[in-house]
Amino acid sequence: MEHAAWGCEFSDEECLQALQKYSLAVKALEREELLEQVVDALCEGKVIGWFQGRMEFGARALGNRSILADPRHADMRDILNLKIKLRESFRPFAPSILEEAVEEYFTVSESAPFMERVLTIRPQMRSLIPAVTHVDGSGRLQTVSRETNPLYWDLIDAFRQRTGVPMLLNTSFNENEPIVCTPEEAIECFLRTGMDILVLGSYYIVKNMVSFNTEAKELSYSTSSIY
Repeated sequence: MEHAAWGCEFSDEECLQALQKYSLAVKALEREELLEQVVDALCEGKVIGWFQGRMEFGARALGNRSILADPRHADMRDILNLKIKLRESFRPFAPSILEEAVEEYFTVSESAPFMERVLTIRPQMRSLIPAVTHVDGSGRLQTVSRETNPLYWDLIDAFRQRTGVPMLLNTSFNENEPIVCTPEEAIECFLRTGMDILVLGSYYIVKNMVSFNTEAKELSYSTSSIY
């Protein structure tokens, strides 16, 4: 088995219909512009809800129902645990890395497409990717193949071209609940948490944040717009 994308899938038309239920204005982006804007947001420290293609079958989000962030930010783990996951601050996040770059960052060279193993990150690389490095210098690796998930591979590669780092922080698209399955579930999770941006198929939705009450864990927002 080369990938786990055996779950349900939703067309752009179905995503648009879901967005319209929430009275959100919509505009689709072409693939290259979509990737460019997502990389821009990641480099600005934004947290992205990424909803694409067939849902993963199994316990891990592998790039189709994922929350994505920049692994270079040392405080990103705390931001995600506080603003979105609402869980203990020590809980770690996984690196999604281009299959071709595994040996550069890890002490192994084989692929690990299902995020089922914790492997050692090379000591000289740990300070570059603190948000996905465990306290013992390991990481729960997911390798991404261009053949099995070309869109996710292209996104990570676009991030690599911009930053020199061929990986993204990847965690499941949820908030103390099962991983989102439908467009409606993704939109509701996006609106009630501290996610900054939702990418739903071809649609790029920006939340104009007002405040996040860290004590009450309540999110207030003004409007959302789609570019």
